[in-house]
Amino acid sequence: MICEIMFFRKMYLSRKKSPTLSEQETERLRMANLQSQLDALKQQINPHFFFNNLNVLDSLIEEDAVRARVFLEELGAVYRYLLRCSEFQLIALASEMDFIKSYYHLLKTRLGDGLQLVIRIDQKYEACQLPPLTIQLLVENAFIQNIVLPEQPLVITISTDSNGHLLVCNNVQRKQNVVVTNPAGLDDILDKYRILQKELPGITEQQGQFIVTIPLIPAICPSIF
Repeated sequence: MICEIMFFRKMYLSRKKSPTLSEQETERLRMANLQSQLDALKQQINPHFFFNNLNVLDSLIEEDAVRARVFLEELGAVYRYLLRCSEFQLIALASEMDFIKSYYHLLKTRLGDGLQLVIRIDQKYEACQLPPLTIQLLVENAFIQNIVLPEQPLVITISTDSNGHLLVCNNVQRKQNVVVTNPAGLDDILDKYRILQKELPGITEQQGQFIVTIPLIPAICPSIF
């Protein structure tokens, strides 16, 4: 573990010297990433989330040992990613999507047909980068703000377009007790793109779909994830 920490610290320090961002901008982005990671980790380890997953795991152990093992592996993958990604300004889309698949597996196992994920990503964009946990924040917002029931499934679609954008969409079926404001996390994503001095994400709602358009950033160096 000590060797791993030293390795990631070395990678971070080498990236910090990159001429693409000023030292002040780099530090601001690092702090924004740390806050995002901390907020996401808090959300994942709150008692409600924790005991929900323990209950699911307990049921699976009784019913299906193979599924229980898979669930435990995905749970471990979620926490490993959350703990490791905070040191990086940008992460490869392919790595972020691997994490999202593990995160979705936990939700899907508990919610069943109430939640659906559709992925349509062109392979040529998998090496492109974006701030860590960007997609997780959007999936979490969709899950928190909307009704999720087998008879009213929440469908989240993650896709790319021909202009190098990532689109995260969900059907709108808001819970009655949720105040319709700029969802938590969106401001954080916008701030990171401002610091990077990149095209800002777009946020629209049309024809019953909430759509966030995320500009993908061409890879400057290979991701270690």
